[in-house]
Amino acid sequence: MSAVQFKAKPNLEGGTMVAAFHGWNDGGEAATTAATYVRDRWGAQKFAGLDPEDFYDFQVSRPMVRLEEGVTRQIDWPGNDFYHASLPTRQMAVLIGVEPNVRWRTFTTDIVDAARSLGVKKMVTLGAFLADVPHSVPPPVAGSAPTQEMAERLGVVPSRYEGPTGIVGVLQDAAARAGMESVSLWAAVPHYLPAGTNPKAALALVQRLSAYLDMSVETDQLARAAATWETQVATMIEENEELGEYVKRLEEGVRDRGELEMPSGDALAAELERFLREREDPS
Repeated sequence: MSAVQFKAKPNLEGGTMVAAFHGWNDGGEAATTAATYVRDRWGAQKFAGLDPEDFYDFQVSRPMVRLEEGVTRQIDWPGNDFYHASLPTRQMAVLIGVEPNVRWRTFTTDIVDAARSLGVKKMVTLGAFLADVPHSVPPPVAGSAPTQEMAERLGVVPSRYEGPTGIVGVLQDAAARAGMESVSLWAAVPHYLPAGTNPKAALALVQRLSAYLDMSVETDQLARAAATWETQVATMIEENEELGEYVKRLEEGVRDRGELEMPSGDALAAELERFLREREDPS
């Protein structure tokens, strides 16, 4: 029995589903920010959710308690919510969720089966990863597409990453195996910044998504947030001489960068530690 629980079953014949998940796949919260942004711009309405009971270790992904009107306690469980938007040129679905702790194959199978039952033909997964990229340049976007021609049109760097994957990678594979056109877009976010939302990377994802869909998405609000974010980051960098020099080194290496790869957290930490050691002992 599927864990997807429908409130309504919209006609998504020939449509596209965009999916993003909080967690390992969501550096700088860029992927879920991008998905939430297009959901709101399209006026998408919730039509289904996924029962979390079989997919989460609630000692790891704990439900949250909140007060409604200062009195009633409400439990919020890890949510995976489906939204529908009927646009002039196509039907769109948006899935915003939380990476599960267990039973990933069942989890992704339930999502793909639900999408196909509604007529969805294309799946776009969004992700974001920490990388040694400076905040001051347009965020590189890596990914995969069914054809080289499409990858070039989208302006994405083909990913050659091999190693541990997240639920985004598993869902993309499940969708492709089910015969859906499957595209994955991943934005690189600077690894040296504190945790928090990166609207500049989210903007890059929305722009690539717009190119894939061949339809415009109004991004003025997100662009303003990205500009404010960049100003705040620049101020922070100016106050830290060592970090400022590290960022300058990254900026100088941008032109010489080869294909973008997804480095491990250990590799990024080692690179930053090496730079700081060189600062302390130039010999």
